[in-house]
Amino acid sequence: MSRKRTPANRRGGARNPARTLRALNAALGALDAEADAPELARRVVELALAQPGVIGARLWRMDEGKPVIWRQAGKLPVAEESLPREAFANRRRTLRAGRRAGKSDATQWAGALGDGARCVGVLEARGAASFDAGTRGRLELLSRFAGVALAASERNLRFRGAVAELSSIVEATKRLNSTLDLGELINIILQIATRQTDADRGTVFLVDRERDEIWSLVGLRLEQKEIRLPASKGIAGWVARHGETLRLSDVYDDPRFEPEVDRQLNYRTRTLLCLPIRNKDGEIIGVLQLLNKRAGPFTPADEGFLRALSDHLALALENAQLHRERLAKQRLERDLALARSIQAGLLPERPPEIAGFEIGVAHRASQMVGGDYYDFVPLDPENLLIAVADVEGKGVASALVMANLQATLRALVTHLHAVERLLAAINRVMLSDTRAKKYMSMFVGLLDQHNRALQYVNAGHVPPVVVRAAGESVALEEGGTVVGLLPDVVYKRGLIALEPGDIVVACTDGITEATDAQDEEYGRERLVEAVRRRRDSPAQRIVESILDEVGNFTRGGQEDDRVLLVLKVL
Repeated sequence: MSRKRTPANRRGGARNPARTLRALNAALGALDAEADAPELARRVVELALAQPGVIGARLWRMDEGKPVIWRQAGKLPVAEESLPREAFANRRRTLRAGRRAGKSDATQWAGALGDGARCVGVLEARGAASFDAGTRGRLELLSRFAGVALAASERNLRFRGAVAELSSIVEATKRLNSTLDLGELINIILQIATRQTDADRGTVFLVDRERDEIWSLVGLRLEQKEIRLPASKGIAGWVARHGETLRLSDVYDDPRFEPEVDRQLNYRTRTLLCLPIRNKDGEIIGVLQLLNKRAGPFTPADEGFLRALSDHLALALENAQLHRERLAKQRLERDLALARSIQAGLLPERPPEIAGFEIGVAHRASQMVGGDYYDFVPLDPENLLIAVADVEGKGVASALVMANLQATLRALVTHLHAVERLLAAINRVMLSDTRAKKYMSMFVGLLDQHNRALQYVNAGHVPPVVVRAAGESVALEEGGTVVGLLPDVVYKRGLIALEPGDIVVACTDGITEATDAQDEEYGRERLVEAVRRRRDSPAQRIVESILDEVGNFTRGGQEDDRVLLVLKVL
């Protein structure tokens, strides 16, 4: 079966990376940019003649507007000026095949040689038979590098500068990819930039759009210190916002410059180069600012080098930031896991066993830690203090207030058995702790086992409900406002008698205010009905099944911290 000639085949075959690199290496080794033009012409022709299938090679150049043979070797037909004229006129990279009598001649190949700006020659090759795709590809590659080398021989100084710059970019790219530590990367960037531009010092700023700031790291590793500046001030901030490069020969002539920094550092800024660093989507993620070029003002060449390096800078900075964020997230998760373990240790491991009663309880945090709280404090063999509280907010701050609340409650309850006086004292203590600046709802009940009675105070909490054996329900609402918000609050005590078969259910608003995907709340009515349906189950089983029901209800909706407590009267 014959192989179909695809566009890739017609262009010289599919690119083989390894073969292309070997050919590139050979061409660069032979085409020494330090050689003069005649010597380069000889080498180009010899390299062309050395390719498989090539029996003759000819190099043309323009002399006073007319194509002339520069160098030739091997078996060649009579020279025709039409082919090089066309190449010089159109600057075509590759003519691929000549034409004879209006017909394609696949044994002839020609390629224009140049550096992109102008055509400096035309390489012509002749084969004994039609050139295959591999030979055409190698000839095309040779023509490209021959063009660069020939153009470079006419302006050798510029060529050496370009090669040196390219070498610097390659070396810089290697160094930029050598670390994921953000502070170390910033230091590498500044070393590269200041050495290449001969700047005295510099700074890499990163853009924080949420805070409208630019920031950087000073120092390395453990000594890293973060500095932040408003993006609305200074030249770096202006570049971060507008995305334009600035080269200033005297910064004090520019009103955007902030001289206060010079005064604080006892430094005199004269010249400045500041350019934005954009990611692949064109978004400005940082700013590179260089100060005081030693040999005078910063040049377009300095700017050009940094622009050529900009994409590599952006990629390295984004990778380093992602790595830094990932490490921070891992540290936070470890800290939160430890905090959750500590918080779980503060809550009672299991409810107490009391003759004539059965208690079930559970706590579920929406985050790793939360501010919902419950507690059981035996006062004597026949009296048990029960507390359920909900600290405003979620997360670590609320969990810390919860821990403070528990310590305060347990310290005060040994001296104050009257629940209304206990709540007033807790309010005073929590209000005096101005560091927290958080309030909490709270329900405290004193269970009298012998008399089957419950004294209680509801301090702005979700009213617990007594579901009677006959089915009716009673809300426990007597009390006052939330704890930790207002001074000198007077709380009122409530009292309710309990009968066999009654069930007391207390919870935080993470139960009653749980919403589904349509933003409908679970509500107190659903809670009471759920208790009625399960009244014959053990107390802990009632708790677990209701929490599962609430979880199914809120699937796709917002969740909050949750505490659910069930007290059954046997």
